[in-house]
Amino acid sequence: MPSALDPKTVNRLYLNLSKSIPEPQAELFFRNNFELLLAVILSAQATDKIVNEVTPALFEKHPDPQSFITCGEKKLARLIQRIGLAPTKAKNIVRTCKILLDEHKGTVPNSRESLEKLPGVGRKTANVVLNEAFGIPTIAVDTHVFRVANRTGLAYGKTVLETEKQLLEITPKKWKKEAHHYLILHGRYICKAKAYDCSTCSIKKECLYNQKSC
Repeated sequence: MPSALDPKTVNRLYLNLSKSIPEPQAELFFRNNFELLLAVILSAQATDKIVNEVTPALFEKHPDPQSFITCGEKKLARLIQRIGLAPTKAKNIVRTCKILLDEHKGTVPNSRESLEKLPGVGRKTANVVLNEAFGIPTIAVDTHVFRVANRTGLAYGKTVLETEKQLLEITPKKWKKEAHHYLILHGRYICKAKAYDCSTCSIKKECLYNQKSC
């Protein structure tokens, strides 16, 4: 099912989000593309808050792929234990670091195909890295983006991939680079799953859910 909003309404929705979120950016801490990649891998099924509590010290001790390989899976799992799914994430990170060194000269690749071949990197993670690191106008669909898109009528995808494709189709070119930031942050702080408050929403006039339910 395509977007229930007409193009003018979609543009106005993003315009209003841009006013309420004037400086949209990722909330994960990172200083370079390598740290971004690992931070996003670590954030799977975890909050940015807990990841940010662990990664500054982790990245100071282990600033490059070789240092994570030297650290090893068991020690790394202990270092990231607070984040959750530590053994699996540690294994994926060490394997990813080996691939970065063996196939990409230690740098983070800038193609979706190469990124998705890295252990622990799915489509959403690849989209985040492509957008944040390389400025490619991808839209990473997480639970917040999925909820906001479907709740507002911006997209009606039954799956994450369907939602992503619809958002890419309906989102005007000028908003695509920051679209997932706007939708993630709006979903995280305003359009929450349960404790949402339509009265403070910057896009309540455009939102079909507000018109029907609030």
